[in-house]
Amino acid sequence: MKTAEDRTSQPYLSIVIPAHNEAKRLVGTLERVRRYAEGHDFAVEVMVVSDASIDGTADLARGFDPGQMALSVLASTLSKGKGRTVRRGMLAARGQVLLMTDADLATPIEELDKLLVWLDEGYGVVIGSRAMKDSVLCPPQGPLRRFIGWMFRKLRRAMLLPDIHDTQCGFKCFTREVADEVFSRQLLDDAAFDCEVLLLARMGGYRIKEVGVSWGHDPDSRIKLISESFRMLRSLISIKWRLGSGRP
Repeated sequence: MKTAEDRTSQPYLSIVIPAHNEAKRLVGTLERVRRYAEGHDFAVEVMVVSDASIDGTADLARGFDPGQMALSVLASTLSKGKGRTVRRGMLAARGQVLLMTDADLATPIEELDKLLVWLDEGYGVVIGSRAMKDSVLCPPQGPLRRFIGWMFRKLRRAMLLPDIHDTQCGFKCFTREVADEVFSRQLLDDAAFDCEVLLLARMGGYRIKEVGVSWGHDPDSRIKLISESFRMLRSLISIKWRLGSGRP
């Protein structure tokens, strides 16, 4: 847990990017994040968390010129899963506001402005969503991924967080207080960790806002669709058993 002394020079915004073998697109992502930071008057920290990458992802991140941003790189040699990778970055980051975003920027970093305004309205968690009326999907996922995603949402809403439409969009913003609270208690390492984090926030009494964003499917997704889907279903059952449903 960070102390007040640790945060005397903290940036306003920390952007946590989990990365597994992202050498082909990481530099482009960091360049776009750097342009975003240069267009705003608050201090930005970027934290790349490499999960057992073997393609030089961590070295590319270390060699990138961050400009006015602060840039940190955390790397593990053994695969820990996205949940643990994000948790490591969120607890190490120093910002007053923390964003987790995927390395492919499926949701453009510029969409963050839509989320930040709701933090100013008193929300502790603001999440990007692909399931709101004003969401823009270009391109959308293929038929199989859409079907499996629809099935997952039906099951998840029957078990957990029924008022949230899309828990799995990898674009979520937290206040420092909420990030410390929920990520210090998060246990799951797989892709269902989003559900656990949101449920922990709900149980802590923090307000959650879901905001429609632009999102584009990347065919070079790192998720193994079938095996990960079964693992996430088991994880939903585990969350339900441990924490309940999170009904408002």
